[in-house]
Amino acid sequence: MLQSRNYAPSSHLAPYIARHYVFRAPLPDDFVMVDRLLAETAFVRILITGDWAAEIAPGRWERPGDVLFFGANARPFKVRVRGPFFIVGIALRPSAWRALSEHPASNFADRMVRLADVWGEEAEMRLAAVAKLTDDDSIIAICEDAITAQLKAPERVNSAMQHLESVARLDSATRVEDLADQLGISSRQLERLSTTHFGHTPKTVMRRSRFLDMAAAMRGLGDPDDEYLAALRYFDQSHRTREFKHFIGMTPAEFERTPTPLLDAGIQLRQERKHHRF
Repeated sequence: MLQSRNYAPSSHLAPYIARHYVFRAPLPDDFVMVDRLLAETAFVRILITGDWAAEIAPGRWERPGDVLFFGANARPFKVRVRGPFFIVGIALRPSAWRALSEHPASNFADRMVRLADVWGEEAEMRLAAVAKLTDDDSIIAICEDAITAQLKAPERVNSAMQHLESVARLDSATRVEDLADQLGISSRQLERLSTTHFGHTPKTVMRRSRFLDMAAAMRGLGDPDDEYLAALRYFDQSHRTREFKHFIGMTPAEFERTPTPLLDAGIQLRQERKHHRF
């Protein structure tokens, strides 16, 4: 039903872009899908087809435009789409945030806004051009041109945040205090850097990563032993339940029986990044 393809960025943009993706779903016109997003990075999403909306407050659904900027999530972000859809997305690397924006990532955490509100009208118009295209190579070329044009200070990639990105993806059980020691900075410095680049504290970054490791194992998207290993990262069943309610709004049992195709696609992409180290 869902057709998701993802692509590595060009080598010169690898410090700034985690991944490109092209997502199509040839669904019936009257089919309605409600799901939750939980992104570790900020995303640019171009909504080409499909009747999309996001729940910005209980019962209040909104779509401010076709080229949108989504901040990283610490809470589930509920979205709804009716009919067949086609989306193009760009996942941005937190360590490169200051090369792409003068504002802290925390300004956009758990929010969806028009891209023009973040990067200006020209960037939004440049990316809107992908709606006229059908082949992935041409779509990715426009996305890369837009990111290249946005690089105001390309040298501003933070090595400490590169380390946090890697540890969060590959070893989510690491303690925040140990991360600070590894980096040779104080926990307070690490918190300031993480809030600026990820939009959230390092504790939230690592908690979200542990949840996504557990979710991947429960969806059968991890290695055979992942569920057992992930379960060890929670103190007990009540702790596990609290974390699931926080990050996905369900208990573990509810999550097991509830389809989440959009979330699952994001988890699958995350697993591929873990295995291929991109």
